[in-house]
Amino acid sequence: MSQKESYANATMTPSDMEKDEAGTTILSPSVTDGGGGGQSLKMPSKKMLKHVNDADEAMKAFEGYEGEVLVLDESMRRKLLRKIDWHLMPIMCIVYGLNFLDSMIALFVRGGEEIIVYKIARNDVIRLPLAKYSSFCIIMWGLILCCMAGVKNFAGAVAVRFLLGVFEAAVTPGFALFTSQWYTKKEQGTRTGIWFSFNGFAQVFGGCVAYGIARGTSIHGSSIAPWKIVFLVTGLLTSCVGIIFLFVMPDNQLNARWLTKTERRLAVERVRINQQGIGNKHFKMYQLKEALLDPLTWAFTFYALTADIPNGGITNFFSQLIVSFGYTNQQSLLYGTPGGVVEIVTLIGSGYLGDKFGNRILISSSGLIISIVGMLLIVALPLSNNGGRLAGYYLTQASATPFVALLSLISTNVAGYTKKTTVAALYLIAYCVGNIIGPQTFTPASAPRYKPAEITIICCWGACLIDLMFIWWYCRHQNRKKAAVRAQPEYRKLENQEWLDLTDKENPEFIYAL
Repeated sequence: MSQKESYANATMTPSDMEKDEAGTTILSPSVTDGGGGGQSLKMPSKKMLKHVNDADEAMKAFEGYEGEVLVLDESMRRKLLRKIDWHLMPIMCIVYGLNFLDSMIALFVRGGEEIIVYKIARNDVIRLPLAKYSSFCIIMWGLILCCMAGVKNFAGAVAVRFLLGVFEAAVTPGFALFTSQWYTKKEQGTRTGIWFSFNGFAQVFGGCVAYGIARGTSIHGSSIAPWKIVFLVTGLLTSCVGIIFLFVMPDNQLNARWLTKTERRLAVERVRINQQGIGNKHFKMYQLKEALLDPLTWAFTFYALTADIPNGGITNFFSQLIVSFGYTNQQSLLYGTPGGVVEIVTLIGSGYLGDKFGNRILISSSGLIISIVGMLLIVALPLSNNGGRLAGYYLTQASATPFVALLSLISTNVAGYTKKTTVAALYLIAYCVGNIIGPQTFTPASAPRYKPAEITIICCWGACLIDLMFIWWYCRHQNRKKAAVRAQPEYRKLENQEWLDLTDKENPEFIYAL
């Protein structure tokens, strides 16, 4: 008998049902088994049972294996995790590094075009095979980047950059989904920190390459403009990596060519603890509505908007900022690279410690505090203290740690495939808006101090700290409420409840990571 049929004869009346504070319908203890046993059960709600016919893709892994017990001991778990890491992480890191590198060389119209396409990317990510869609976007973004070398005017550059944003927009939400598919909650913070840290690697690599090209062409000249060389090389490299991505990255565990049939099932089984499955291709309006009404959604969105006003200013004007410390334009390219090293160390360190101690939010907030100290050094030190102000700039590069922690928490703490992609889209739209606003605070009239921009940055980061404390408190509060529901003697968990594509609000078994 199927899971749904086993509940088909259960009797329910409106008086038998109650709703918890999250709006999830829960049957009261008076509900009885229609088979006549009279056993008192707190059975799953009608709303939960409805999901049995539209469950997660993970359910397919266990079709035809009913009653079979999967054994996943610690040795097998470690072996499987190593295999997953070696096949997924290198290609994700390289692609994400190229994503940031490509953005660095087209900063003059960065950000705005991506807002329009995040909604499109979100819907495509829901319906289309994730890896194939992502690889198509990577290949196209590389080819379009090559086209930047042929633009003749600003209008052409804007048009090409718009198309570039269409395809780049799929990368970050797609990678957040890959991370939630393949890794347990305790592994997601570290992995997200690792692939996102390749922004820092790209900053180091890009700065060195840009400095080398600037020096070489100033001494020896070149038959083609240096900026065209950069666009062509990075564009072709990106497309080649996209082709490799197509063959290496599976859509999910069920079609991973480098896993055996048994390993595929074990790879699904190991993420059961996440309580959110590996994907569902159907758009669900109720999950969209829940996402828009969830305070956690808007706390995430507020953080992305507020934190990326400083990010937009510093990223777009870091060369001018370093020049204002008393260095030349060429020197600014080279002296900016240690900032990338700071980002690498803080992101990987924060992700690892957050997973180890089970508190990503509080540990990642330390990076924001370090950044505030760095900006205070820039503001307070005299203009003549070039070294001290440059050190302050390096410290500001630790500011990405909470942003990445929250990105990983979207993977971890938002369940329901439609809801997750919606929250990720809102988070990254807010990121783009912040990056548009940020550069406006660096006005030529305020050079070389840029006091208005510096004060704005400190105020934004202060507001972000308050927002992080709210997210931490809210997740703890929701966990206490869910624990109270599970502690009721009448509570019963539905078999394979993890694979029903339930939202985090719907599922009493869901535990929010901190």
